[in-house]
Amino acid sequence: MFNIFGKRTSSSPLAPPRAPGETIRPEDASYLAQWASGRAYVEGFVEPETVVNEMSVVLVDEEGNFTRRRIGGPKGIDAVSTLLGIALYDVEETGYPERMRKKMEQERILRRRAEQRERRAKFERGENPYS
Repeated sequence: MFNIFGKRTSSSPLAPPRAPGETIRPEDASYLAQWASGRAYVEGFVEPETVVNEMSVVLVDEEGNFTRRRIGGPKGIDAVSTLLGIALYDVEETGYPERMRKKMEQERILRRRAEQRERRAKFERGENPYS
């Protein structure tokens, strides 16, 4: 119940995955470079660090396709910018681009339609559509 004489425990078990200020991991940098190489009009949007997630960058191409990778900290912003040679924006100031939001909504609608078709096929076969 009370721990009067014991060791003091930390108030939160959550700790940042890496020390603040570190830069992007080599495997994440190579993935981002590969992803951006074959696409036109790629922009980057920097997401802030939270208690659970590291600072990350979202790359968005002209069709709204996107990918997200951790960049470690503020030094990672400069590393991504120089590595890819693209414009980076703060997502808290600019928000995500409209083409990305439209793509996500389109994929959500298509996923729901596929689920409905699957449930209908189960129902027509006499199976429980919700199992």
